Amino acid sequence: MGWFFEPGLFSSAPVRTALIVGAVVAVVSAIVGVFTVLRGQSFAGHSLADVSTAGGSGALLLGLSPLTGFLWGGILGALAMDLIGVQRVRGRDVATGIVLGAATGLAALFLYLDTTTQAITGATQQILFGSIFSVDASTVPVVVVCGLLALCLIAFIFRPLLLSSLSPEAAAARGVRVRLVGSLFMVALAAAVALSALAIGAILSTALLIGPAASSLRLTRRFGWSIALAAVLGVATTWLGIVLAYDSYYWSSSRTGLPVSFFIVSLVVLVYLASGLPALRARSVRAGA
Repeated sequence: MGWFFEPGLFSSAPVRTALIVGAVVAVVSAIVGVFTVLRGQSFAGHSLADVSTAGGSGALLLGLSPLTGFLWGGILGALAMDLIGVQRVRGRDVATGIVLGAATGLAALFLYLDTTTQAITGATQQILFGSIFSVDASTVPVVVVCGLLALCLIAFIFRPLLLSSLSPEAAAARGVRVRLVGSLFMVALAAAVALSALAIGAILSTALLIGPAASSLRLTRRFGWSIALAAVLGVATTWLGIVLAYDSYYWSSSRTGLPVSFFIVSLVVLVYLASGLPALRARSVRAGA
């Protein structure tokens, strides 16, 4: 495999850190993403990504870690969407649209201040498109703890969350506190988006959230298998993207390399397209019969 793994890949501390962070982010995003797709809240996830942009750029302006801004910005955005009406199907577009517009405006302001008044080098690149190779090793425990908390929250509300995702009316009839469950899920969703923003940037974070989950739900109808498959696809695309980004440094004499976010998002799209092939083949066989 020497032809695929360039020299120094596994001995590089930034690469090892990126692989650990990428794995945690991919697993959390995939599991939360399955519920996001089932609940039809992909647009909400995108809106929280823009809120994370505002939070991360605001944190840089205050001299804090972008991850802190991603997390708190996402959580505040999730609570705001819940207050506006994200739990009501007809109110979801209104809630996400309002939060999305406000967050985009704040993000533009904060990024402008980052690059002008604070002269923070690479602020726009770091916030919007991520920089997983520059994640400090000291951030790994924080990422792991945040990921575990998000997964524990999902595990705590798992059964009522699944029922309310499939049929809110049936869940309410069985005494499930649908609004509370939805609010707690939004917090987990905000955490997943924040972690993904750290890896591939806020503007692309929904790729890891939605892509592997949607692909797994296409490939299997068994819910447990769909969660496991989404996690595997998420980790595989993330790790392969990291390796390709590292290898790309050696592809030309300029030694510049391509961003890891480009490779991860491209692989996520390719996996999603490939996941539709079995269904397409089945339809072709039925049509031929």
